[in-house]
Amino acid sequence: MPTEPPSTSPPVSPLRCTRAWVVLLAVAVVGVVADLASKSIAFSTVAGTPVIVTREDVLATANPSLLIEAHEPVVVIPRVLEFTLVLNPGAVFGIGAGQRVVFIVFTCFAMGFAMYMFAKWTVARDWSSHAALGMLISGGIGNLYDRLRFACVRDFIHPLPDAVLPFGWQFPWGGRVIWPYVSNVADLLLIIGVAMLVWRALRPHRTRAAQAPGA
Repeated sequence: MPTEPPSTSPPVSPLRCTRAWVVLLAVAVVGVVADLASKSIAFSTVAGTPVIVTREDVLATANPSLLIEAHEPVVVIPRVLEFTLVLNPGAVFGIGAGQRVVFIVFTCFAMGFAMYMFAKWTVARDWSSHAALGMLISGGIGNLYDRLRFACVRDFIHPLPDAVLPFGWQFPWGGRVIWPYVSNVADLLLIIGVAMLVWRALRPHRTRAAQAPGA
């Protein structure tokens, strides 16, 4: 007697899954709050006296970091992590300084693309991808807020402040410092989100047909 092939259901779209939306939006909201709160606290405490940043002052200078008085970094973990205040007119790690409009447009496009990936690239139970996309959105919003309000990005996290290449080696572009960049929580969320999505793309595909309708 012939047997019927097992029925399979199409994967459920995350757009129809309440839990998928909850993960995406919860991670995005928590990330934005953590980024903006940490920036506010850092610029109120790290330099000893509060550092007030205004858009007018930033636009009036070629190097916004000159608006910050010289201060000793706050050592969180010796040789591993310090907090020091920097005003970054560029993108992540200071790339493309002065191109504010370009980065604002790019950030808006990137967040729109993240929502497209949420709808078309993920399925209802793909929680790790939803969390990663939430991190990308929150990182984009956190730095976009700074660019719109202050015309720069507030940075304060400096990992590996004293780490240099051994044996007197130098990088081809000059310098021995392994990590000269100062960043923020939004940058950290962007890096983690991208890493999670790369891991998701490279891992073996699980059968999506196993997704139950209404998940």
